[in-house]
Amino acid sequence: VTVLLWWEPFGRPRRAADCRRYNVSGCRLSADRARYGEAQAVLFHHRDLARHGAQGLPRGPPARPPRQRWVWMNFESPSHSPGLRGLAGLFNWTMSYRRDSDVFVPYGYLYAPPAPRPFALPRKTRLVAWVISNWNEEHARVRYYRQLKEHLSIDVYGARGLALARGGVVETVSAYKFYLAFENSQHTDYITEKLWRNAFAASAVPVVLGPRRANYERFVPPDSFIHVDDFPSPRLLATYLKFLDKNKPNYRRYFAWRKKYEVHITSFWDEHFCKVCEAVRAAGNQIKTVRNLASWFES
Repeated sequence: VTVLLWWEPFGRPRRAADCRRYNVSGCRLSADRARYGEAQAVLFHHRDLARHGAQGLPRGPPARPPRQRWVWMNFESPSHSPGLRGLAGLFNWTMSYRRDSDVFVPYGYLYAPPAPRPFALPRKTRLVAWVISNWNEEHARVRYYRQLKEHLSIDVYGARGLALARGGVVETVSAYKFYLAFENSQHTDYITEKLWRNAFAASAVPVVLGPRRANYERFVPPDSFIHVDDFPSPRLLATYLKFLDKNKPNYRRYFAWRKKYEVHITSFWDEHFCKVCEAVRAAGNQIKTVRNLASWFES
């Protein structure tokens, strides 16, 4: 199967992915547009598509081969995905973090290993951390943080705060009991590395602001995180975090799921390309068209 990448995401050239790491074989991934005629799938990254416009799409020759699939690929939320309106009827498949995508690639997931490994909680010396690179006073997450910090000490790293430790986010956050896994916008299934890597991989309890609690529970156990919506006010959330800080057995309950599950953090972008390859093989000759991309993605 040949999968052609029409634009390198964010314009960064990359080495070829080895799909055998994801148990996918027989894949050729290429950014060479001369291969357009032989590609079974062509991937279009939305951020680059928005930048170049529809005139940047393949014009041929050759014309679009009859069994070729055009795949729209996007891992930003609808709030940060301009130009969706003009893309109706262009693509055959969608690939995103949404579970109802044709090719579903979440930012992370839990899996049950054949033999569970014992989980050891790192030593916690601090209370609450937040890492943020895109600071915008209009975002719900910044507004909530401003209210929460009135009642609780929060260490902020990144754009407006402290520098991360040498080992990066995971090493820094692992010293904290709680991590503010606040998304930049609230949309269906939009649960990013803020939960999977910044909190779970660092063994901090995530305090989440994003889609509704029920949406998180489609992906992770209900007792693995704290949702801001569980509390009528930021003050009451702060009171609860302080209670857990002093109450070890109650705090440790947030790690009970670790007895059964491990965390997988999706590797950008190799895993995505290999998943498309796998999907092409599984689909056979079936072809469809995404009639109204904007109304689906924004729903």
